[in-house]
Amino acid sequence: MRRYSFVGRRVLQTIPVLIGITIITFFLLRLIPGDPALQILGEHYTPKAAAELRRSLGLNKPVWDQYVLFMQHLFHGNLGDSISFREPARRVIVERLPATLFLVVYSALLAAVLSIPAGLVSALRRGGIFDQGVRVASLVAFAMPGFWLGIIFILLFSIHVHLFPVNGYGNGFVPHLDHLFLPALTIAVAFSTVLIRTLRASTLTALNSDYVDTARIKGISRFAVLRRHVFRNAVVSLVVVYGINLAYLISGTVIIENVFAIPGVGLLLVDSVGTRDYPVVQGVTLVFALLVVAVNLLTDVVHASLDPRVVLE
Repeated sequence: MRRYSFVGRRVLQTIPVLIGITIITFFLLRLIPGDPALQILGEHYTPKAAAELRRSLGLNKPVWDQYVLFMQHLFHGNLGDSISFREPARRVIVERLPATLFLVVYSALLAAVLSIPAGLVSALRRGGIFDQGVRVASLVAFAMPGFWLGIIFILLFSIHVHLFPVNGYGNGFVPHLDHLFLPALTIAVAFSTVLIRTLRASTLTALNSDYVDTARIKGISRFAVLRRHVFRNAVVSLVVVYGINLAYLISGTVIIENVFAIPGVGLLLVDSVGTRDYPVVQGVTLVFALLVVAVNLLTDVVHASLDPRVVLE
């Protein structure tokens, strides 16, 4: 029962967060200099046409009235019509969303594959050559900007070696894996540095614990001690850090999608900001916010399942 109440509290706490995000996004977007009517009309701009366009879009109303109208439409699942694409913003976002979700999941899996073995072996062989190499590599990878690392990967593996495509998304599951490997690896490298350090530290703490010494004295095999006592306790800290950084990873896809020209919502967001496409920018921001909140909520639930003390607190 306590676990269900814990999850319920977490869900209720997300509501004011999402409302706050809508307020910040709505008003900050309107502080961007420039006239959306000029962006839309282009060479056909005239004061009369601009005034008519502002009236049709509701931009001639007070800002708070615009926000109330936006929230009314949002509660009905209507994000408005895209100014640039001349179609519902929801449809535009839904068409681009699969590429971003695929990239996020792909990057998260690659980060786990890279970090879990490296973190465990580094802790088990503390002070050795492998441990020193992993620590140096993690420090260097952490300091590299994501866009720069992505460009280096393109030069090495796409232009010089021709192993992977330079850009795009591909058609079908296998082409998706091929096209998104380099961008997913770019994100995973930065993501895994934090995971490796966290897992290494938590594993060392578990190895030096009294219950591990007791298990060894009882004659339990080394593998059983590592599996039942060390890794099981070390993974709790990893799950929390994994979830927190996965939320940052979602927002980090915006830059990587632009580097690799992936037709996801990150690339759509940058293009829409340039054209002042209010409905699309607001919709994409809400999508990112929902994904981040969902990841944080899932992290809390998994953490509570692994560590009952969280529920009791």
